Amino acid sequence: MEANAQSTSLETRSGLSLRVRPVGREDGDLLKSFFAKVTTDDLRFRFLSGINQVSDDQIAMMTNVDHKQTEDFLAFTDDDTLVATAMIAKDQAGRRAEVAIVVRGDYKQKGVGWTMLNHAAEYARATGVETLEAVESRQNEPAIGVERDFGFSVKPYDDDSTLVIVTKEL
Repeated sequence: MEANAQSTSLETRSGLSLRVRPVGREDGDLLKSFFAKVTTDDLRFRFLSGINQVSDDQIAMMTNVDHKQTEDFLAFTDDDTLVATAMIAKDQAGRRAEVAIVVRGDYKQKGVGWTMLNHAAEYARATGVETLEAVESRQNEPAIGVERDFGFSVKPYDDDSTLVIVTKEL
């Protein structure tokens, strides 16, 4: 799938215009630059580990998706600034999927996270996913708040008391 295929125009609740498209194999440098502008806390929340920068292997995993089991959406402002990513990874049956979203710090509080979660949920539902979930650090209160507002339930994560799992039936 080409990176500019299936581009969608969205607007956040604050009125910010976004152009959202699936990731392409050629987007590695773009993602590397994007993650260099993401806060250390947001990197920790996205990857659930204490990292200071995203590795080339992690970037490759985000750009080399099959666009069936896994999709990674990129959100751009009108001036082509990459401000958020939203990855969906389905289980083998395609009925359950995990979502992971990260928004650049300077674009928070503008509805970008909510808009990307909604876009990811609509995509998941349209492709047969019945349950959408995310594993979150308990400390990631802003993301958990957005997910609660979106109708996700929050439960303890069985194997790690520092994490919660948020779930929504689509």
